[in-house]
Amino acid sequence: MRKSALFATTMIATLASACTTMEDTDMNTASNLPGTAEYNPEIPEATSVFAEPSPLFMHAPQFDQVSDDDWQGIIEEAIAIQIAEMDAIANNPNPPTFANTLVEMQRSGQAFSRAYGAFSQIVSANINDTIAATDEDLAPKVAAMSDSIYLNPKLFERVKAVYDNRAAMAMTPEDAMLLEVTYNDFVHSGALLGDDAQTELRQINERLSSLSAQISQRITAGQNNAAIFVDDRAMLSGLSEGQIEAAASAAADAGRTGEFMLNVSNTTGVPQLAQLDNRDVREMLYKASINRNQSGEASTLPLIQEVVSLRNRRAQLFGEPSHAAWQMYDRMVSDPATAIGFMSEMVPALRQTQEREAAVLQQRIEQDGETFTLAPWDWQYYASKVRQERYALDNEEIKQYFVVENVLEDGVFYMAGQLYGLTFEERTDIPTYHPDVKVYTVYHDGEEQALFYFDPFQRESKRGGAWMSNFIEQSHLLGLKPVVTNTQNIAPPAEGQPALATWDDVTTMFHEFGHALHGIFADQQYPSLSGTNTARDWVEFPSQFHENFAAVPEVLQRYARHNETGEVIPDELIQAIDRSSKYNQGHSFGEVIAASLLDMEWHSLDPSQPAPSDVMAFEAEALERIGLRSDLVPPRYRTPYFRHIFEHGYDAGYYAYTWTEMLHHDAYSYVANNGGMTREMGDRIVNTFLGQGHSKTYEQMFRDFTGRDPRVEPLLEARGLIPSDDNVEGVDGAEGAV
Repeated sequence: MRKSALFATTMIATLASACTTMEDTDMNTASNLPGTAEYNPEIPEATSVFAEPSPLFMHAPQFDQVSDDDWQGIIEEAIAIQIAEMDAIANNPNPPTFANTLVEMQRSGQAFSRAYGAFSQIVSANINDTIAATDEDLAPKVAAMSDSIYLNPKLFERVKAVYDNRAAMAMTPEDAMLLEVTYNDFVHSGALLGDDAQTELRQINERLSSLSAQISQRITAGQNNAAIFVDDRAMLSGLSEGQIEAAASAAADAGRTGEFMLNVSNTTGVPQLAQLDNRDVREMLYKASINRNQSGEASTLPLIQEVVSLRNRRAQLFGEPSHAAWQMYDRMVSDPATAIGFMSEMVPALRQTQEREAAVLQQRIEQDGETFTLAPWDWQYYASKVRQERYALDNEEIKQYFVVENVLEDGVFYMAGQLYGLTFEERTDIPTYHPDVKVYTVYHDGEEQALFYFDPFQRESKRGGAWMSNFIEQSHLLGLKPVVTNTQNIAPPAEGQPALATWDDVTTMFHEFGHALHGIFADQQYPSLSGTNTARDWVEFPSQFHENFAAVPEVLQRYARHNETGEVIPDELIQAIDRSSKYNQGHSFGEVIAASLLDMEWHSLDPSQPAPSDVMAFEAEALERIGLRSDLVPPRYRTPYFRHIFEHGYDAGYYAYTWTEMLHHDAYSYVANNGGMTREMGDRIVNTFLGQGHSKTYEQMFRDFTGRDPRVEPLLEARGLIPSDDNVEGVDGAEGAV
């Protein structure tokens, strides 16, 4: 056992009126705390490799020191320590102060943070049966740990005492934000509920966490199981030779040598649908994608129905009119009606756009002498034809200019250098969880700033999508610098071939690195306010903002070089990308708005009524209410594989992608109109929002950067829904994931 040195006072008012963040030497000096009594609670001693900060550079995780079977004991030990540390704070016999309550809470849980950050990435990016079973077993235990903290009446009593006395306290702005956020989190977590309600809440939270882990694993299994096989090479007409070779290799790996395997993606749409000439194969691939997770062992339907019921019951316990109302308490947009209204106002124009685009595609079908009616598996194929004919855009030709390593090191890293003074040095001495992962030291004006991991390629052990996460959160209080990771699902190359990215992959790479920069430039005292620890409808703003730089000519010319000749991407291809950026918005924007409103449909239900018993019937009715052409343009994620809202924490929050798209277009218009990609602009970005974490309100950070509140017009212009009236540069690609 170890002892934690905590001190206290006999009178709250004596110190609370002058409470401020103090160094340990001051905070723990008896002469500064009249009437203090020494308090040395016993805390379980950590024994795992995560017991202390890693001896590696910047405390990088020691992945090579942990076997799959070790994680269960490591996380359980860390949970026990976290609970004991919080209990020690709660049971401090001396009156609460900001220092001995709020600050000590920030110091707690370091062993858990180190271990769970590493474990969570393995769950997402390199899962196997052992890891999956461990994750499922640990999920309710982690939820119970959270409840043991937020439903601890003694701990809340201390937090509330400090909060109630806040007007008399001298605090820094970040101190004040920490107090406000912590108090609100306790209330949101049920601290003001009665004993019976808290007991039921604990049961609900534990079950929801278990369901979340199960849904995640079934979605991954469903995506893998949905792959289709064809046995005739001619049926793959339209795919490149590299894609066909990769399909043959994948089939061989699956034990079906001589066939060709086509995988579905994490989204409803599959990139190959835009290329495959064979309509029967397109239909088969589309239906495999859209019907996954609805039957068999990978079905998520009963789990989703239970999740919705439990979320509604929880909203009832809090007296909220819906799960959305309960969930959105800490958002930039805290009222569900505002989020719904923001998106619903776009539906009429989007519906008209979809009808207009569908007519164009039907005409193009008939131009080929075909008599069939446009179906959803035809949309992207004929849209690609029209795009190529109108804008001379050949996606396979474009891919030849986007070598993955070049995009990262000559594109993303170059942008970061020009804007922010960052440089990068690859390391080979840091152990990783998979051979695909690269690690870089990040320098800011020559000083060591962070450690960055990059994991680019799709594999069966990795869930779909793309995300950024932290292994180590930056914190001045804890003396920690950020260790962050970006993960993508770029199609791996066939053996001996270069790794090539689509334009969507490229913009996603810039997107996810925007998240990484949010972590890299974190400059906060407290870890819970650091970097990306912000609301769902703010955290996507810095990432989407950085997508714009992918198309800046100065950046493009650095990274967009032909994989064989080294030739810089021709101006006509750049112009084609630019001209086509507003094309096919009925599909690309329509699928996002449909998914966002579907999310709100699920989470705006009256909690006093039974949850829908038929998940797919409810989805069909909801899509009909939404009013878009979902028969031709289905939502980006259908309910059975909508991982964001059933596992990622984006429930009643998927609208954030569109909300933050509004923010980023408006913010980038400021960049374009004020000198563009300069170091002076980069400093302004860091000093106003990128390096601010949650130390300020979101509205204030946006106003600090642009000098005004956000406008929706730049978003509508970029999406082609209203005519453009400025010269903002930049091309939007695909959505990046969390």
